[in-house]
Amino acid sequence: MERVPTMRMRFIAPSVVLAALIISPLARPQTAPGLSGTAKEQEAAPTSPEPVYFDDWGHPITPPLKSQKAAPAPQHDISGIWDPGMNPTLVLGTLGASAMPEDGKPEHQLPYTPLGREALNRTKPSNGVRSVLPADTNDPVVYCDPQGMPREDLYELRTTQILQTPQSVVLLYQFGKVWRVVWADGRELPKDPESRWFGYSVGKWEDDYTFVVQTSGIDERTWVDRAGRPHSGDLLVEERFHRVDHDHLELTVTINDPKMYTKPWVALDRVRFQLQARAYDVREMICSPTDFAEYNKLIGNPASEKDHH
Repeated sequence: MERVPTMRMRFIAPSVVLAALIISPLARPQTAPGLSGTAKEQEAAPTSPEPVYFDDWGHPITPPLKSQKAAPAPQHDISGIWDPGMNPTLVLGTLGASAMPEDGKPEHQLPYTPLGREALNRTKPSNGVRSVLPADTNDPVVYCDPQGMPREDLYELRTTQILQTPQSVVLLYQFGKVWRVVWADGRELPKDPESRWFGYSVGKWEDDYTFVVQTSGIDERTWVDRAGRPHSGDLLVEERFHRVDHDHLELTVTINDPKMYTKPWVALDRVRFQLQARAYDVREMICSPTDFAEYNKLIGNPASEKDHH
């Protein structure tokens, strides 16, 4: 499929453009015009020059050699520009947390408390087995509220840039163009934190290659994931960033909220990121209320049989 040539993606709303997002550029390397072709064509011309790869701004990228073994991971370092690849289940999270999607399978049923089940029944996602029509959803992200945590990891997980200082680790996300600060100076989580969209995060090195982050104080208006899984003000999110080698980083996310769930559960299980070139330019994906209103006018309301005049 031909890549959309625009340099700026105008993001309408998460629930709208699942199809558009799937076919739109995901900040992946693209082969230069004239050098790409079908797999059969490339097999038929083994002596043809190696394709030249570009990022979404037209800057050339040198891909790693397939036969080249990744160098060892540097110690106490997860910095870099990391990309999770093209797997739509992991990247989009349309059915909720990829390790526990809301797909109707018994093994993916979460251990809700009675309060958790009651809170779940109040959410109206536009995807999954409990989906409603587009104009009937009460997904806060659809109306351009921030995703919050842990949903930033569990829905539209795209290219992420990580910066490190002696006091903190800063994560810059493509989706929503938001950033988080994880304090790494030895401080503890606040005992009575103010409610924030993305909570309050502290991290420490468990070993030379594993950085563990704890996040609390997350605004209760956010959903855990796209499937509408709820959380309380007592939610504690654990993220484990494990540097496998120089070129790969794995992320595992665990949810712990005794008010909503009878036991902790793994929402993301060792999702692997690939290190990108230092010059890689991360595109923006921003929720625009104007674009969302236009979408509802043209698509959402008619699909839901609502009067949009």
